[in-house]
Amino acid sequence: MKTALEIRNEHRKFKRSSWKHLRETELLVILTSPLIYACVVPFLMVDLSVAIYQMVCFPIYGIPKVRRRNYIVFDRGHLAYLNTIEKVGCIYCSYANGLLAYISEIAARTERHFCPIKHARRIAFMHSQYAKFLEYGDARGYQELNARVK
Repeated sequence: MKTALEIRNEHRKFKRSSWKHLRETELLVILTSPLIYACVVPFLMVDLSVAIYQMVCFPIYGIPKVRRRNYIVFDRGHLAYLNTIEKVGCIYCSYANGLLAYISEIAARTERHFCPIKHARRIAFMHSQYAKFLEYGDARGYQELNARVK
């Protein structure tokens, strides 16, 4: 079994310099990169808003809080075969995708609390709470659930 140092040294052999990375990147990719990274501003604002929402509302409704660190993970930046540009990209994608998954789980728990009804037609993505929802058209089940929640 290889040691961590041996693995790191092996990974460094595959690392491309940032300069070479830029030279080999298509011009349109470089020109559109600022549009991608500009999204960090709205992501940060939504992140703050959702964090405040969960912190204030979930205890009031008795909804279990979502653990942020289970969704937003920054581990790819430690890979020795990535150059600085690639590491920044990985950090950004980890944040953006982790944040969206985190928000999705918060929304799923909120939906389960207030309106746990499955859709009439098939949906492309079923969040973690969807299987626990009532069937579409289950009026009796919905009324029974509302009687217990309120």
